[in-house]
Amino acid sequence: MSGHDHSHDHGEHDHSGHDHDHAGHSHTPKVSANNERAALIGLVLTGSFMIAELVGGYLSGSLALIADAGHMLTDTVALFLAWLGFRLGSRPADSKRSFGYARLEVLAGLLNALTLFALVGWIAYEAINRLFEPQEVLAGPMFIVAVLGLLVNLGVFRILQGADRDHVNIKGASLHVLGDLLGSVGAILAAVTIWLTGWTPIDPILSVFVSLLILRSGWALLMRTFNILMEGAPEGFDSATLEAGLVKTVPGLAKVSHLHVWSLSSGRTMATLEIALAPGADPAEVTAATKAALQADFDIGHSTIEIDWTGSGRGCPGDAVSL
Repeated sequence: MSGHDHSHDHGEHDHSGHDHDHAGHSHTPKVSANNERAALIGLVLTGSFMIAELVGGYLSGSLALIADAGHMLTDTVALFLAWLGFRLGSRPADSKRSFGYARLEVLAGLLNALTLFALVGWIAYEAINRLFEPQEVLAGPMFIVAVLGLLVNLGVFRILQGADRDHVNIKGASLHVLGDLLGSVGAILAAVTIWLTGWTPIDPILSVFVSLLILRSGWALLMRTFNILMEGAPEGFDSATLEAGLVKTVPGLAKVSHLHVWSLSSGRTMATLEIALAPGADPAEVTAATKAALQADFDIGHSTIEIDWTGSGRGCPGDAVSL
């Protein structure tokens, strides 16, 4: 076979363990009901209190509370994306969407990131105005709302710790909630300071601090979603390590070439590659072993493997590099 001939002869383009009949091969991950339930409970609690905190910040005149509500918005969206990933993960692929609906999670994340930048800009603008023209802040209501926010965040974090903490979506949501704990503590400190000293500039100053947390979360989310939409390799991926690891661990595998690795959504890595066989190696066995190694050693759950019978590793015409 020369070049990248897509002949469907099973000797040349082996799909053992990779049946494209969607009844026999699902491209959607297994979904844990416990994970989905934990994400949904956290979403309802965080989203509900985010609205309460926004109203409390408006009524008390506290920009720090409004900023913390903005940070709780990042938590709410993170939990929503986690829940959406689990919910859509149970939907089967169809003829029009052979990989299901996983990319909706990424598009929602991109929209969330852009919204966060607008929120940070508004908080910074309002904070500068309040530094020059201080406004009255009701420390008592501000303190009560901030303490309630802290308790809600602690409760949501505990719920998430009861789920699968190694899952990428649960882990991401937990990090968001931990960050928001700092925002709640900052709002409490601002309320206590205003209560004891009457120094209201502490409110916009701490609101800027919280907005920096939002900016950090928003930037990380933007970069992650942008990389996925550009079909970039997952963070930390190294093609040379993968190729050498496969050749070392898979018996009968002589060479890996024309390797492409990308993410379909958060935590779902895909790969296409060509392999050259050692003399006398069985094509079906080597292909199956390569798929198993990709899953076990590199967490690549979906791979398409083509056998390069010439051993040239030339790949498709127009390919400048292999990732």
